[in-house]
Amino acid sequence: MSSSARRIPVWLAVVAASLPMFMSTLDNLVVTNALPAMRADLGASIEQLQWFVNAFTLAFASFILVAAALGDRLGRRTVFLVGIAVFTGGSILAALSTTPEMVIVSRAIQGLGAAGVMPLSLTLLAGSVPTRLRPAMIGIWGGVAGLGVALGPLIGGAVVEGWNWQAIFWINVPVGVIALPLALVALPNSRGARVGIDVLGVLLAGLGVLAVVYGIVRGNDAGWDSFEIVGSLTVGALLLVGFVLWELRAPAPLLPMRLFRDRSFTAANVVGFAFSFGMFGSVFILIQFLQVVQGASPLQAGLQTMPWTLAPMFIAPLAGLLAPRVGTRALMVTGLTMQTAALVWMALVMSRDVAYLELVPPFLLAGIGMALVFAPMSTAVLAHMPEVDHAKATGTNSTLREVGTALGVAALTAVFLGAHGQLTPTGYVEAAVPAILTGAAALGLGAIAALFLPAGRGTAVAHDAGLDEVDAESGPVDEPVAVG
Repeated sequence: MSSSARRIPVWLAVVAASLPMFMSTLDNLVVTNALPAMRADLGASIEQLQWFVNAFTLAFASFILVAAALGDRLGRRTVFLVGIAVFTGGSILAALSTTPEMVIVSRAIQGLGAAGVMPLSLTLLAGSVPTRLRPAMIGIWGGVAGLGVALGPLIGGAVVEGWNWQAIFWINVPVGVIALPLALVALPNSRGARVGIDVLGVLLAGLGVLAVVYGIVRGNDAGWDSFEIVGSLTVGALLLVGFVLWELRAPAPLLPMRLFRDRSFTAANVVGFAFSFGMFGSVFILIQFLQVVQGASPLQAGLQTMPWTLAPMFIAPLAGLLAPRVGTRALMVTGLTMQTAALVWMALVMSRDVAYLELVPPFLLAGIGMALVFAPMSTAVLAHMPEVDHAKATGTNSTLREVGTALGVAALTAVFLGAHGQLTPTGYVEAAVPAILTGAAALGLGAIAALFLPAGRGTAVAHDAGLDEVDAESGPVDEPVAVG
């Protein structure tokens, strides 16, 4: 750490690294709660509503690992600043959008910007503070990330109800304007190993996932046996197979396949994918149920989901303390089982006139279950990884969880539409139930995958040590964060 970096107050470095990350994390669930208002104002179809979410998610997932590699070559603060600027510009374009297509393009630009912010914020923070303060500062950083997830529906509801849906994007602009000079002053411009960027890998993976998601989103409208859908799904599958084959021989692979030789890493990533697929796909359906069917305002819907979204804020730190004592497997199996039960419970009680109090217990159960998965998943991903592979490992986990979110939203909505669901009070519930049960099934499969995690109580040690022992020049691993 340079002498100039030492003169920067620690709290300023924490704010500089955390503020853009909070903005990016917040924006996904803010949009989810604003979807009914955006649909009414823009005349958007349910297919387009999915792309309001998935355009961000897919762009973000496709460029996480690329942004980390560019940070190593060009300077982490440089890429971080570009990410903030691109995200802010995408927010302005989204706020000015007058058609669903404009929103979709703007959301993709936001996703590209978020990819430059999220994987580098923790690296820059740890390189800015003394080693003895890193655990505390990383804890604050993690709390801010969790706060973005927890407050997303509430802030989105309040903003939409108090102003309009455009305001959820305008609020990013002053944050971005403040964050740019703050990061320039408070964060060092460190670099890492200069390795080649796997452009072909990026194209194969990004286009493959996009083709699969497109096929799922369009399936009900175009016909599942149509040339458009069969072709899209086939091309997507072939591109993803080509990605795996290329990564096995690429000189500087985007995703080193050797990482999957580690059982803990593989199982944790299967869990991460299934978790995001089932839980965030269900959130997409349930947020609209509260507004479309039960007549809740955006703010009321945000308040009603707080037992679900806020529970991880209180339970996740306890899960982190328990992980070294009981092991990640026990916590993750328990958490995924609780979430599976919660979604089944919601599906069983869901009706047009169900009392809100009947939804509170499954909301709480789902929130506690989420908390038991978040922190242990990060630990399990890195449990047996050498430090040189930490960035790739955590970047891979973030990418797979974002892809799971995109596929979950697409697949559960396809189930909803396949059951003749409509965005009306009378045509919603009967189709929403099988969609939510599909999400529950995905979480159940995740619980089974978690059983393959290694048993033991020491798996948290490697992760903690990896964060504490990283030198200031290279920075720590890129910790995965929760984006819907």
